[in-house]
Amino acid sequence: MGWLKEKTHRFEFVYTPKPGSWLNLIEVFFNKMTRAFLRTLRVASREELKQRILQYLDEVNASPVVFTWTYKLDEITV
Repeated sequence: MGWLKEKTHRFEFVYTPKPGSWLNLIEVFFNKMTRAFLRTLRVASREELKQRILQYLDEVNASPVVFTWTYKLDEITV
């Protein structure tokens, strides 16, 4: 814990409430990117990795899938 206290500007605590289910979409996206792209990727430099990730994002954005997020307030339990 002492090591973490010395790194005060390196980490930031962010509280995510349970109803933050929109974050699941982000997790799914990164999981898909990992399975489809990053797992078998071999690069020679950090710059090449950055370029390949940006290329992947361009390919994904070329044919976007619309997602309509809904939240059912009447199903919330407190």
